[in-house]
Amino acid sequence: MSQEETTQFAAEESNTPQPNEGTPVPDLNLAEVLATARKEAADFKEGWLRERADFNNYKKRVEGQMKDLRDNAVVDAMLNLLPIIDDFERAMANVPPEMKDHPWMNGVGGIHRKFQKTLEEKGVTVLDPVGEVFDPNRHEAVTTEASSEVESGHVIATLQKGYVRGDKVLRPAIVKIAI
Repeated sequence: MSQEETTQFAAEESNTPQPNEGTPVPDLNLAEVLATARKEAADFKEGWLRERADFNNYKKRVEGQMKDLRDNAVVDAMLNLLPIIDDFERAMANVPPEMKDHPWMNGVGGIHRKFQKTLEEKGVTVLDPVGEVFDPNRHEAVTTEASSEVESGHVIATLQKGYVRGDKVLRPAIVKIAI
């Protein structure tokens, strides 16, 4: 090694900081650092998993609310159609005999059938409970009549059809019951 290289090496060595005997050196225990890092990582993972679960619960709740909104919108639309269907049925029941085969009546009957088909497609079924036991959850009794043919507490006549969608009563059937 030349004189010049030795001088350069000595200069570089002197630039490297050397711990002084009076300055305390921090105790770097790598096991503790690793344990701390692992604990922090576990805490972050636990927090992330908790947040992910919260988000999944939120997502399910929103999906359920959206389904309920759609179902309620269908129910509201069907409830608005029921009086129109009632009017069609009253009109069809009171057609004069000379008009029964008129093409105009066939057209009106076709419109009525389309309304009924729409109800069926949306899961709405008719409550026409003649002969059934009176059920205050599904029927509305407006009158009674003594009857020897029908058992007491049973429906004798349906004055206005009721409608249900699944288990939900959209409109109770208005009925006459036997006493």
